[in-house]
Amino acid sequence: MNLRKYLIMGSQNCDRDPAFILELAIKAGITAFQFREKGAGSLKGNDKLELGYKLRKICAHHKIAFFVNDDIDLAEPLGADGIHVGQDDVSVEKLRARFPKKIIGLSVSNPTEVSNSPIQMANYLGAGPIFNTSTKPDAKSAVGVEWITTLRNQFPSIPIVGIGGITTQNAASVINAGADGVAVISAVTQANDITTAVQRL
Repeated sequence: MNLRKYLIMGSQNCDRDPAFILELAIKAGITAFQFREKGAGSLKGNDKLELGYKLRKICAHHKIAFFVNDDIDLAEPLGADGIHVGQDDVSVEKLRARFPKKIIGLSVSNPTEVSNSPIQMANYLGAGPIFNTSTKPDAKSAVGVEWITTLRNQFPSIPIVGIGGITTQNAASVINAGADGVAVISAVTQANDITTAVQRL
């Protein structure tokens, strides 16, 4: 499971064809992909499923891990490798019971969430938001790279991915703080030059 450059995307994040962006990003070096079709302007129903199939096929062709966000009803139809959930989504315990073999990622943003979460049942942690982000209107306030270091010290062996406001300029600071990878949306989907953006992360 390589989470070093983890792209999260839905059509609502794209000013070009999402399939085109994903192909370019994979060729440039992303190592994991999460389909997150959610929020204002996102596709619904069959349209969402169709796009999911298309992006899933691209990931399978290039042997890139394919995740869905908390939209767990997509996990089986799309044959997702894993599911990523936040604190307000389906519990990790329920997910693990339903999908014993899938990779499960869990977002944690403070010590209370950590102590209330079954960390040992998750395969990796999403830590953040590290920096302020405009992609999620309901995002919590930024926790800084120190949160990565805190988690790394507490859980030396679990993979940690930094998320939230990560750009080509600040990605290195997240890795240096102890993260195994960085998860990005607009740093890639809104980049003028996707190839260069992915390489710089």
